[in-house]
Amino acid sequence: MSKELTYTKKVHAGSTFPALTTTLLNGEKISLGKPRNGADWQLVVVYRGRHCPLCTKYLNQLETFKEKLLATGVDLVAVSGDSKVQLESHLTQLDVSFSLAYGLSVEQMKELGLYISDPRSPQETDHAFAEPGVFVVNSEGKIQLVELSNNPFVRPELQALVNGLVWIRNPDNNYPVRGMHN
Repeated sequence: MSKELTYTKKVHAGSTFPALTTTLLNGEKISLGKPRNGADWQLVVVYRGRHCPLCTKYLNQLETFKEKLLATGVDLVAVSGDSKVQLESHLTQLDVSFSLAYGLSVEQMKELGLYISDPRSPQETDHAFAEPGVFVVNSEGKIQLVELSNNPFVRPELQALVNGLVWIRNPDNNYPVRGMHN
């Protein structure tokens, strides 16, 4: 039995990042795309959730770039549609010090233009979840970089992403938002 295809609205480079609020493990509400920790840009990484071993690996690798990102003026937050209990359980597999948020709703996933999947079984997870997405929000609240995937196997290579952000952030390069013809 096939499902009818539905189409999502994708966000575009140069557009304003949507105003979305989510929750950190400590209960603090944060606005995605609003830099913290003294930074003026923010890298928002959307991951599938606790059930995804590739997400766990990606987040743990991302930790090794946290200081370089912050030195470049880029704050870092990762978010999923998992519940607080699922995120707490996931912490046993994660070795990260950056902000982790939970509870991204399907409506928020759609607003970000993310691909959304249903679990294959109750053992995988108990809710629809976002496929990976990476957003870099600049100091004007605009989307500087965006990468959306419909599966866990395609994500930006972290060293290339961070090196690119260092280059883009260098004022001598005067590098604009790219991909603005939609």
